[in-house]
Amino acid sequence: MKLPRANDFKYLGDRISADGESLSAVKSRIDAAWLKWRQCSGVLCDKKMPTKLKSRIYRTVVRPVALYGSQTWSVTKKVEQKMSVAEMKMARWSLGVTRLDRIPNTDIRKKLGIAPIVEKMRENRLR
Repeated sequence: MKLPRANDFKYLGDRISADGESLSAVKSRIDAAWLKWRQCSGVLCDKKMPTKLKSRIYRTVVRPVALYGSQTWSVTKKVEQKMSVAEMKMARWSLGVTRLDRIPNTDIRKKLGIAPIVEKMRENRLR
């Protein structure tokens, strides 16, 4: 009996790829973070909620889901870009602004009081 060969599979909550790339793991973590963000969107998208509370919820609930297993990823520019784009989309939604408003990412991060997710990935890597 011959078993089919898998290109990637889930192991201990992380995606393992046959080619050793971590792109599939990153995509699955971004999807999981969006799922968690949607669960909290009642608070995160409410204009009446204080920005400080939104920031705290993002930092304690959503970001850890996105960064789970990031210590084992081979971090490339593509991985950094995907994580950064996902984070900024969530941050913009939380503040109720769009790209058309032409507000720089640094200003959005400053309003929410969050550091770039790429820096957090590097911190996790050093531990």
